[in-house]
Amino acid sequence: MEAFNDRVNTYIDSWMGPRDPRVRGWLLLDNYIPTFTFSMMYLLIVWMGPKYMKNRQPYSCRALLVPYNLFLTLLSLYMFYELVMSVYQGGYNFFCQDTHSGGEADNRMINVLWWYYFSKLIEFMDTFFFILRKNNHQITFLHVYHHATMLNIWWFVMNWVPCGHSYFGATFNSFIHVLMYSYYGLSAVPAIRPYLWWKKYITQGQLVQFVLTMFQTSCAVVWPCGFPMGWLYFQISYMITLITLFSNFYIQTYKRNAGSRKTDLTNGSINGHTNGVTSSEKVRYRKPRAD
Repeated sequence: MEAFNDRVNTYIDSWMGPRDPRVRGWLLLDNYIPTFTFSMMYLLIVWMGPKYMKNRQPYSCRALLVPYNLFLTLLSLYMFYELVMSVYQGGYNFFCQDTHSGGEADNRMINVLWWYYFSKLIEFMDTFFFILRKNNHQITFLHVYHHATMLNIWWFVMNWVPCGHSYFGATFNSFIHVLMYSYYGLSAVPAIRPYLWWKKYITQGQLVQFVLTMFQTSCAVVWPCGFPMGWLYFQISYMITLITLFSNFYIQTYKRNAGSRKTDLTNGSINGHTNGVTSSEKVRYRKPRAD
């Protein structure tokens, strides 16, 4: 296995160039195979899970949803705080920031961005909860594409550009996830669910995030500072795919289904998924299987 890892690393390094030595030896970062394997296992579970659950009663998972979403809310809040403070400490430039001029702030940035990368592995649980609860309609192409790609993309980011201009999207996304996972956790509490009103605005915030990230990335193309151009072009391309997919979701959910929106506003999904309890589950979970 070690020989295979070495061959894969040699191939990747020949394609990508030298890695950033500041992350050498960090958990999951030295070899790509673990990250790739986790992603393939995720896709296999996405494919096989609904088949396994087809003739089984759904699990409610309610006892797990509140602590799970609380944990991700707190982790996202921690990452947002650390990212903002790293940017402030290092005097990061909005228009372009290289990966070696921030001093100790760069090291602080790298530390928190590793947690951001690792959080994408934890977030696979979003999909697994859908499968266990038989919310298969929530497992959309958008949902799977977003979850499966982010972990892999951030493995490469952490190995080659783990600070500098990579900060903006992660910072904005961490803030959005504070709002999103707090909504998920609260929506799992029946007494609180009727008072939740901001689901629609989370999706709008995500679209704003992607547009601003694409704009901020484009600034580094127009006013370069040494940050690798290939990464910038890739980021712009990836943002275009997310804007397209999330815009389609938003239109399908909030525009064309305006008639049903009033009755399902606090129980529906955000970007194709939710960890609360949907209106259909109210009927389905009258006799849930013990878990």
